Amino acid sequence: MSPSENAPLPPSPLRSLRWPLGIAAAVALLGGSSYFLLRTPEPPPAPTPAVAEPTPPAPPAPPAVQLSGTDARVRELLKGLSSDADFARWLASEDLARRFAASANLIAEGQSPRMPLSFMAPAGTFRATKRHGHLVTSPESHTRYDGVTRVISSLDAKRAGQVYQELKPLLDAAHAELAPPGRSLDATLSRAIGRLTRVPVPRTAPELTPKGALYAYADPDLEALGAAEKHLLRMGPENMRKVQAKLTELAAALGLPSPEQARVP
Repeated sequence: MSPSENAPLPPSPLRSLRWPLGIAAAVALLGGSSYFLLRTPEPPPAPTPAVAEPTPPAPPAPPAVQLSGTDARVRELLKGLSSDADFARWLASEDLARRFAASANLIAEGQSPRMPLSFMAPAGTFRATKRHGHLVTSPESHTRYDGVTRVISSLDAKRAGQVYQELKPLLDAAHAELAPPGRSLDATLSRAIGRLTRVPVPRTAPELTPKGALYAYADPDLEALGAAEKHLLRMGPENMRKVQAKLTELAAALGLPSPEQARVP
């Protein structure tokens, strides 16, 4: 046998490529798998922002009611309520709308309306006298309030109801400056009138007792009344009845709620 016959045959080209191709395929598979296993997940697409609906513009605030410079109009409307000369004198005061609102609020709380109603102050001084061995208010002290009672009794209640409605925006503005939150002018007036009309008219002159330079009521129920109610008591029984009757008439003409309905904070 010749040497050429015993020599091994050279490797086939296909056999020599078999291992490199297998390795390449394995690398390709592993590489592809590692891509799918190790790649960072892509974040989901961001949601499309919703388009906000335009906010409708707020309605314009009602114009503020100006209180300054309104006395002339108030006087013009009020002068028809009474022809009494003292009533015309009362209307000569300044800042009438605020005086009205302030006095109503004070009386509604049982306090003295002396400051805003200074033009109604009676002449003279308070006097006490002895009657049947008891210290009581002198009749002369009661008569100091006859003029106030006369003016109040002369008011035209029906006309007052009409004027009240005409002046309501102005009076509401004055009332809102100092009233407790949530209380309407109608409620305040009803409370004030209710306080005064509920004061019992004494059948006999209430006994007084000295208290420093002043006097107090010997009856603890009368002494426990507010300053506003005590002002009414000092007017005397006859004047009290007249004033209470007119206040009841005015409350009806103004269409006010009952005092019970007006009992709000």
